[in-house]
Amino acid sequence: MKLQQFALSLIQRRHGLGALTANWIREIMKKLLLVTASLVALSAAAPASAADLAARPYTKAPPMMAAIYDWSGFYIGINGGGATSHNCWDVAGGVREGCHDATGGTVGGQVGYRWQTGPVVFGVEAQGNWADFKGDNVSAVFADRNRTKIDAFGLFTGQIGYAWNNVLLYAKGGAAVTDSKYEVFTIPGGALLASTSNTRWGGVVGAGVEYGFAPSWSVAFEYDHMFMDRQNVTFGFLQTDSIKQDVDLFTARLNYKFGGPVIAKY
Repeated sequence: MKLQQFALSLIQRRHGLGALTANWIREIMKKLLLVTASLVALSAAAPASAADLAARPYTKAPPMMAAIYDWSGFYIGINGGGATSHNCWDVAGGVREGCHDATGGTVGGQVGYRWQTGPVVFGVEAQGNWADFKGDNVSAVFADRNRTKIDAFGLFTGQIGYAWNNVLLYAKGGAAVTDSKYEVFTIPGGALLASTSNTRWGGVVGAGVEYGFAPSWSVAFEYDHMFMDRQNVTFGFLQTDSIKQDVDLFTARLNYKFGGPVIAKY
């Protein structure tokens, strides 16, 4: 209303009272009312618009997911390395002929299964290798040379380990079997006097560390000691020897695991 009164007084000063006809004043009042109504509507709509533009509520980002390696599952692999086999020959009855180390390389494969509970990993494994471990010494009793050659071996073991994500430290133990060939040669000359083969069972303990470098692939380095004990070996009519055998084995291994490579942990 104050705006209308101000506009009316301004017109009166400029045009005088005579100029204000009834119709003209009525038109001016309508326009002023329209302007006033528009201003009121705008002022009422402004708070609502401000409310519509309020900041959106904060949404917390999802937590980061850490990938952890899962050692569970079947696996198959290859291995290769070297070994030293310590062999002591005694004539049956207790007289020692002497000892020697049979050394050489080996290559083979393994298959196994592991299951993981928290950081603890259990497993079973069977391993078979071709070998070429050989060595000899001159007998302290006879005028001949005794030679040992290991052609193959197998390991059947259980495992227990502790995993730090994709790094596994494990120990193993179980049964071992070796296939060996024993020979006696003349000196001088090196003519073969007698030869025999022997398969013996014993025990094995070992330890290794394994690294998972890809979802299903891992590489390991392992040491095993094989206790093959003592057995009597007969060389036909020539002689019978009691031969004690141990093996220290070092291998590098490459494994491929089937299923469940990586899981996510919040």
